[in-house]
Amino acid sequence: MAFLKVIKGTSTGQVLSLSGERSILGRHPNCQIVLESNSVSRQHAQIIDVLGIFFVEDLHSRNGTQVNGISIRQRTELMDQDVLQVCDYSFRFERQEKKASDESDVSQVALSDDEAASPWGVEVEIDKFEDEFAPAAGRSAAGSQLLTNSSVVAAIQTGSSAFGLRLNVRPEVKLRAVLEISAALGRLLKLNDVLPVILKSLFKIFPQADWGFVLLKEGDSEKLRVRASLSRRPNDDSDAPISMTVVRQTMRNVEAILSADVMCDTRFSASQSLSDMQLRSLMCVPLTYNSGDSIGVIQLSTRNVSQPFNADDLDLLVSVSAQASLAVENASLHDVILRQHDYDRDMEFAAQVQQGFLPSEPPELPGYEFADYYEAAFSVGGDYFDYIRFPDGRIAMAVGDVAGKGVSAALLMARLHASARYHLLNTLSPSMAMNNLNAEVASSSLGFRFITLVFAVIDSHKNEICISNAGHLPPVRRNAQGESELIGMRESGMPLGVLADQQFEEIVVKMQPNDSFLFYTDGITEAMNSDNELYGKARLMQAVTSSTVLAKDLVKSVVASVDHFCDERQQRDDICVTAVRRFSGMGD
Repeated sequence: MAFLKVIKGTSTGQVLSLSGERSILGRHPNCQIVLESNSVSRQHAQIIDVLGIFFVEDLHSRNGTQVNGISIRQRTELMDQDVLQVCDYSFRFERQEKKASDESDVSQVALSDDEAASPWGVEVEIDKFEDEFAPAAGRSAAGSQLLTNSSVVAAIQTGSSAFGLRLNVRPEVKLRAVLEISAALGRLLKLNDVLPVILKSLFKIFPQADWGFVLLKEGDSEKLRVRASLSRRPNDDSDAPISMTVVRQTMRNVEAILSADVMCDTRFSASQSLSDMQLRSLMCVPLTYNSGDSIGVIQLSTRNVSQPFNADDLDLLVSVSAQASLAVENASLHDVILRQHDYDRDMEFAAQVQQGFLPSEPPELPGYEFADYYEAAFSVGGDYFDYIRFPDGRIAMAVGDVAGKGVSAALLMARLHASARYHLLNTLSPSMAMNNLNAEVASSSLGFRFITLVFAVIDSHKNEICISNAGHLPPVRRNAQGESELIGMRESGMPLGVLADQQFEEIVVKMQPNDSFLFYTDGITEAMNSDNELYGKARLMQAVTSSTVLAKDLVKSVVASVDHFCDERQQRDDICVTAVRRFSGMGD
């Protein structure tokens, strides 16, 4: 038998048994000895048992491995009392041969110097039995030893049964095991890590237990699922014996159940499943949140006739279940935080993708200036604007609004972006492009989605703007004198996709020097203040009138007016504003 004793690190004095043919030391949770330090590689080094001779080998780690202060380059034999160094951790390698006097009444004695003087007598290393625990129903039980665990839990062997070694655990050892559970659960945040630790620790405390399982609710539903199970029987491949009669009664009453002799228990005489399982004794305790709601159960059961569970056992299991409930709740909250983090990361990436669809800067057109502003209510939104340059030098402006917010609206906006560009570049006028786009949307399998859109094509040679509107808010025209009016209200058609054969109209307006046209979405007019008042078109027209002639000042004036009106109240809709102005002259 060989051990590593921690002489430097987070748990000085802890003794780790080297029971397998290979023990890997590293930062990864799957390692047999987990070293929780960023300087340690995921799989840093390994110790190999070759017919009782132990070797250590560095696994191409970043910071290397040392034996007695010397870095090793190849597989190196470990001698008794050698010092193994892995970054900030130091271990003493110890060999302990079994003495002739240690016969059948004691198995695998593992004593440190302090334990040899213990008044409690000779203690058996409980870690031995972890190899005996065969996971039921094909589940895997984690075999890692966390270096930050407390000292080894031990017990006195008193007998055996047909199903393997059986121990009576002394009270002081039970207390030490409970403290070990508390320390272990306090460090674990993943539910799949927490539950096996709970069951393995309970098997240390209750050596008569043959099976154990943790049953938890599925999310917010009432469905129950086995999240972890464990069997002490070495060759048991069957499922953990579960009686829903016991489980339902435990969860319904939020009370622990002890049955010292299931076969004679009148409470369950009507349960055929319990009779078929041939259980002799069981304990079932509820797991609850702080609110008192039951979220699942822990159950231990045995077929051992000579060692049934008793009231003291139940009290101890109830104490452990309180810690387990807190650990499960913390793990569940941790899962929620991780899912939220993943969602936020995905939304951040989606926002970057959506920003890629929007113009990075306004276009340049002799005699004209453009300006724009876009803000999604959430990470991504359904508002859309674009500039499309025609081969003949004309520039089209497109502003649209997809009903809804968030991911679904953003996905539809991305499709609208591509389709609008295609139809504008393949037709002669904005109204024809709108007709073709409307037919595409109506024939798609998107279902009815409220999509409004306006096209405006600026011809700098004729100084004209041609507008076609599919149910969108009418643009605002501002002349050089600061007067404003809504344009094309009569010519506006219905939103896209409502009628497949709808024919859209277009209106051509002559642009005079210092004429500006403002396009916007309903995130402007439907912005709301703390008194639940809408911003409305009247305030919009006032903001347009009070602005200077510059397009960028026009956009800023409208956005600032909305912000002032809402007084920092978070808006529920996306905001999009674009503007185009004709210069009064080339030197303007």
